[in-house]
Amino acid sequence: MTTETAPPPGSRHLALRIVTMPRDTNHYGTIFGGVILSYIDQAGFVEARRHAPCRWVTAAIDRVDFKAPVHLGDIVNFYAQTTRIGRTSVTVRIEVEAERNTDGTHIPVTAATLVMVAIDQAGLPIPISQAGNATGNTPTA
Repeated sequence: MTTETAPPPGSRHLALRIVTMPRDTNHYGTIFGGVILSYIDQAGFVEARRHAPCRWVTAAIDRVDFKAPVHLGDIVNFYAQTTRIGRTSVTVRIEVEAERNTDGTHIPVTAATLVMVAIDQAGLPIPISQAGNATGNTPTA
């Protein structure tokens, strides 16, 4: 079994990597923006989860401007970086790039900043420092 060391706080790292499928495309052969937004949300959770093994919800997401299309068969990389750690929340920056299936070039697609909030089983915000205890786990970071 291998153990993975979490990147230092504030560093950018790969949080999620997917390959686009026909079910994700519109009639132009490009990926629906909502599909990318869903993966941004998942990448935000992956980053927040590094800070405490608890329930996390997305409280806010900033403006998302799509700079380039994502095509069927592209590999899409979602890079995450924690930019702020609060008492009950973390702010996460997600940068998205498409790796073209035709030539392997990497194209910036979009970026977003999310605020992820740690919650208990009742859906109430909890301090991150206690978040592992709320689930019966010990915090990992």
